[in-house]
Amino acid sequence: MELAGRKAKEVQRKAAMTVLAHSDAAEIAESLKAIAVPAHESLREPENGLVMVRGRIGGDGAPFNLGEATVSRAAVRLATGEVGFGYTLGRDRQKARMIALCDALVQSAEFSSEVEAKVIAPLRAGLLADRNRKAAETAATRVDFYTMVRGEG
Repeated sequence: MELAGRKAKEVQRKAAMTVLAHSDAAEIAESLKAIAVPAHESLREPENGLVMVRGRIGGDGAPFNLGEATVSRAAVRLATGEVGFGYTLGRDRQKARMIALCDALVQSAEFSSEVEAKVIAPLRAGLLADRNRKAAETAATRVDFYTMVRGEG
């Protein structure tokens, strides 16, 4: 039973990190205002760096180094001991710090449900609405091509 609980917590954490990574920093900050953020400390101050991006040619081609991408990262520890890590593409240090804070809060038994309800769920709803809007706009421009077959042999 313990293994299933840990697996479910890991899935929840991954889902939260996906939502936070794709959300705008201002939206995350606005959502965090809805909760009482507990005392926390920075384990790693937000910093910028580079990561190597790997690519493949075709579905089964050998991997190659495509280039580098700028990332920001941070690490935060809550007063209760939970440690959160935040990574985001680009040079937004504050976003990395907020993601790290949310990661720590998601792991906390005390704050997990509140963060899910007041931060993650609204951000997820906004992302889904945006994705659906873009899909509808794209579908409106769809062109159906068809081939007419001539009656000749």
